[in-house]
This record gives sequence, structure tokens and C-alpha cells, in this order.
Amino acid sequence: MSTVTTTGVNEHLVRDAPSATGLRVAVGVASGVGTIALAVLSVGWSGTTTVSRSLHVVAAAVLVAWALAGVSALVRGPVQLGWLVSAGALVGAVAAEAAHLAAVHGTLTHSTAKSIATIAASLAMAVSVHALVALPDGVLGRTSRKAGVAVWYAAALAVAVSAASSSHELMRTSLAVAWGVAVATALPAVYYRYVASTGTSRVRLQWLGVGAVISLEVALVAGALSLLVHWPSQVLAFAVGGTVFMPIALLAATLSPPTRRADRVFVGALFVLGFSAFAAATYLVVVLGLGTTPSSSADREVLGLSMAAAAIVAIGFLPVRERISRSATGFVYGAREAPDEVVRTFGTRLTRAIPMDELLLQLAESLRKTLTLASAEIYTGTGEILELAVSVPDVGERTIVVSSRERPVITAAGVSGNAWASVWLPSLVAGRSGGQLRVAPISHAGELLGVIVVARELGANAFTEEDDRVLTELARQVGLAFHNAQLDTALQTSLDELRRQADELRASRARIVASGDAERRKVERNLHDGAQQHLVALAVNLRLAKDVVKEDPDAAVAMLGELGDAVQDTIRELRELAHGIYPPLLVDSGLGEALRAVAGRSPLDVELSAGDIGRYPADVEAAIYFCCLEALQNASKHAADAHVVVRVWEESGGLLFEVADDGPGFDVQLAKRGQGFVNMMDRLGAIGGSVRWESRPGDGTTIRGSVPL
Repeated sequence: MSTVTTTGVNEHLVRDAPSATGLRVAVGVASGVGTIALAVLSVGWSGTTTVSRSLHVVAAAVLVAWALAGVSALVRGPVQLGWLVSAGALVGAVAAEAAHLAAVHGTLTHSTAKSIATIAASLAMAVSVHALVALPDGVLGRTSRKAGVAVWYAAALAVAVSAASSSHELMRTSLAVAWGVAVATALPAVYYRYVASTGTSRVRLQWLGVGAVISLEVALVAGALSLLVHWPSQVLAFAVGGTVFMPIALLAATLSPPTRRADRVFVGALFVLGFSAFAAATYLVVVLGLGTTPSSSADREVLGLSMAAAAIVAIGFLPVRERISRSATGFVYGAREAPDEVVRTFGTRLTRAIPMDELLLQLAESLRKTLTLASAEIYTGTGEILELAVSVPDVGERTIVVSSRERPVITAAGVSGNAWASVWLPSLVAGRSGGQLRVAPISHAGELLGVIVVARELGANAFTEEDDRVLTELARQVGLAFHNAQLDTALQTSLDELRRQADELRASRARIVASGDAERRKVERNLHDGAQQHLVALAVNLRLAKDVVKEDPDAAVAMLGELGDAVQDTIRELRELAHGIYPPLLVDSGLGEALRAVAGRSPLDVELSAGDIGRYPADVEAAIYFCCLEALQNASKHAADAHVVVRVWEESGGLLFEVADDGPGFDVQLAKRGQGFVNMMDRLGAIGGSVRWESRPGDGTTIRGSVPL
């Protein structure tokens, strides 16, 4: 996290501080120019051997490449990594120049030049470790990384001082080995950074990895060739020259944004490196371990040519193998693909959003082509009738009747031929003019979902075990596809049902709110027009009685008697009003007694059967009471002379009711849902219950409902 934050800050500074950017560019260019000058100067010295001069030329070219990569990183970012690369290139150039001066005894003394070269080379090695650990942005981040880099700087300085104070010559091989060890110790930190990186940072690391792999590939090939054919003679120069791909990779990584194809290039580079290592090890074991080292130039030439041929074969193997495989398949099977190709292509099509009809048609066409069939048919269905879904060529509409006795036998059968089909699926054989037949049942989890039927002409090649295996695998995959399609359909149906229920619930809630408001207004109106008017009249009459009592006591007594009757009328009206809101008998005695009272007051011939029901929650009793009351009111409107049976009973964890009459009935499909049905549905739906109508013209009406307990 700290790495990303620091990088973001630096990039912000690059955008918002042009002067700082110019300073970085100036310093980077100056460092690059100095590196290039020292590298060119080291090449220009004379007096060294051809081998040493070649190595210096290659090293100078590599240092120039690193200098250019450092300038690019300073300009484009990451800035911290650019500083490290520029510093490493400059120190490396100093080491190369000093080493060259020590070799040719130039203006400086031999010991002084050797000391400078040793110290600079050690410092360059430490800087390279620092840059590796700090990849991909040049920021170390964790304290452990900082401590490790500090240890390397101290160790490099100690080794440099010790070597510079001794009289030993600077050994290039020892330096190369030490540098390799240093890089190897930094690789775990680079790997952990790569695993944790994302986005641009990961792409940068992939490009740097490509450069490192190619450099290692060059060194590996050069070393193997030198051991086998004694070429090249300057292996170290080859290996050093191969490292030029690392600054080139850094240049690619500093592009803004870096190319996103780095992952594929990295995979290809790793593959080539692995194959090269295997080939080199094989040649070394076979030639040097089991044979003898080539001594003459002719032997070495033959071995070199054989290795070049092996490399060409390795490079062209994959594309040539594909072409040869297609040609061989065409020769063996004719102008078509191998039989198992249809299995692979069907599995690929399953992952795409292709409709099932189109998928089955493609499957039938592929079967006919790859198996050289006269016809291919696919039947589908889950009941006793299997219908022809697709056929190539088209044969119209066909069906297969599968009885309950035949279904388990067909489901458990494998790929079968004509004899089996004539016994268990005779309708398949009927009407066919001979020929070979293969039937593969399509099933999933023991359920028959269809059959695949393929046929060849009578004189054609017989079906092989490979053909049967292909049909078996295809039937399994098609069964899985059918099962998934059923699950998708069931899921979509469930979603549609949930949406419908959600819409009904929203509408029901709106109706309940509206009904509650209407009931409150009705109660207010009834109180205002009924009981309130009686009470106002009582208040007026009481004031009149107060005035009359002193003047005419007899009249006052008569008036008080009338007031008593008025009070009784008011009480009776309030009781009737309360009875319409919630019947007191339902609260006191329960659902059975309340319904019995309703049946007694009803003008219809009502027969009540309440069984042994007990007491239930108030909302349950109220819902069933008012639903039965609503049903009786509907019956009195539409079937005045009918006999009505009201039943209430408890069954299977629920309280059920039924109101049935023998009236004229009606067509439920054509009838509109009236206010009574909506009220009952809302009441029962609010507590998880349900209600349904059953009626036919001339056959009465039955209303059934239930509430879970």
C-alpha cells in the first residue's frame, strides 16, 4: 500500500511541478552523458587483448542502454527507479573505465585504478540489488527491505575495501559469480512484490521479467554451445551482451501506459527458457556424459548443425503439428473432423448464450458430419410423450410414447442398437428402411429427458466403440444442459411469481390503508349523525328539564322519563355501532359462538358446523369471522333462497373454513373480482392465509380459505 501511495505522490509532483521535472531531466541527462562518455572512453583505450577489448565494447553498449533506460524512467516514471538505474549505470561506467585503465596502465597507477574499479563494481552490485528489491517503482516500503538493502551496501563496501587493499587482481569471473549470488538473494523479494502487485505495477514487473528471462536465455545458450562446439569463445562477453534486453524491457515498462500484452510475452519467454534448458541439458548429458567431446572442427560443425536443426524443429513444432493433425484426420476419417471433436465443440457451445433449439440443431448437424450418418434425431420430453426436437435431415413431426414401465429401462440403458430399440422403442424402428441404428438415452439424476437417435445406411461402416463412447458422452452433456435449462425455467417462473406476489402485496397494502381510512370516516360519520345527535338532544332536554322542574314538577318528571328512553336508544345505537366494528361476542366467547349468532340472524337457511374448534389469536378469529360474514352477505344477494353450509375446522396445522351454497352459481373465469373477494383476500393475506372461489353456473358456489396456525 505504501508503494502505491508513494508512487501516486511522485506522479502528482511530476504533473504539478514542471521545474522539478526539468531538474530531474537535466540530472538524468547529465548522468547519461557521463555514463556514455566513460563507456566510450573505456573502449577507446588501446593496449588490451582482443578478448578484453570485446568484453569492454559489449559492457559499454550495455551501460549505454542502462543509461538511456534510467533517463526514460526519470522522465516518464517511476522516478525513484529512474534514480537507481541512472546511478547504477554511472557507477558501472566508472568501474569499467577504471578496470580498463588498470589493464592498460594508463594515466593512473595500476593499484589506484584497480581499487577504484573494485569499489565501483561492488557499489554497482549493491545498487542493482537495491533496484531489484525496490521494483516496480523504486520504493522499498517495508523496514525489512530497507534493512536487507543496507546490509548489502555494507557488505559490498567491506568486500570492496578488502579487495582494493589487497594485491590480488580484479577477477571478472569472481565478480560475475558474486553478482549472480546478489541477484539471486533479491529474487524472493521481487517474487513477493509481483504476487501482491496489480494493474500497471504488475505489467511493469512482467516486462522486466521478460527482459531478465531473455538475458538468461542468451547466457544459457552461449554456455551450452561453448561446452559442446567451443563457440562462442568469449562466453562472458556473450552473457554480458545478453543483459541488454533488461534495459530494453525497462524502456517498454516505462511507456505510459505500458503495453498490456506483457503477460503473454512473459509466458512465451518462460516457455522458451524452459525448453532451452531441457534441450541443453539433454545435449550435455548425451554428448558429454555418454559420448565424447567433439575434437575436430568437422565434428563440432555437425553437432552445431544438429543443434540448430533441433531449435528449428522446436520453434516450428506447434504450428506444423496442428497442420499435420488436420491432414491426418482428413485422411483417416475423410473430409471431416475426428469423432470426439463434436464432444469438445458441444461443451464449448454450452458456455455461450445460445438458445437450446439452436444448440440442439448444431449438435445434430455436427453428429451427422463427424460420424458420417444418414440421419441424426433428438427427442425431448419429461412425460410419456417424447417429441422430435430437431432432425437432420428434417423428417417432420414425430413422437415416441414411453410408458411408466419402459421409462426406467430406457433411462438405465446405455447406447443400444436395432434389436434393443425394436423391443423397448418399437416406434423408432417402424417406418425406417433398414440400416444401422444407435439410441442414446438423455437422462440426469435418474430422470429420462430425451433420446439421441442416429442412423447409418445398411452398407455403411458399422458403429465402433469410439462412436458409442462419443454418443454416451454427448447424451450426458445434453442431459446436463436440459437439467440446467429446467432449473433456469423454474427459477424464472419463481421470479415471476415473486414479482406477481410483490405487486399484489403492494396493492393489498394500499387497499388496506384506503379501507382503514374509509372505515374511520364511516365511524366518524355514524357517530356524528347518530349517537352525537342523540347526545346533543339529551343535553338540550336536560337544560329544559332544569328550567321546568321549578315551575311544573309534573312536566319535569314526564320529561325525565323521556330522557331515560332517549339514553337507552343512544346506548343501543352505540352497541350496534360497536358490533359492526368488532363483535363483542367474538371477544368473549370465540369464533364458534360468534358464527352461531350470525347464522341465527341471517335471513338464509344456514347450517353451521364448527366442530371442536377452540380459541385462537384475535387476528385469526377476526379474519375468518368477517370472511364468513362477507360470504353470507354475498349469498343473500345472489342466492336468496339457497341453503348455506358454514364449516370451520382445524387440520394439518391450519384453521380452515368453507361457505357453500346451492344457489345458481356463476362462471369464475368470467366473473370480476368484487369488493367482497378483495376484502377477504386482503384480510387472509395479511396473516399468511389464502382464499379461493369454486363455482359453476347452476352448481352453487363454494368459498374456501385457510390460515396457518
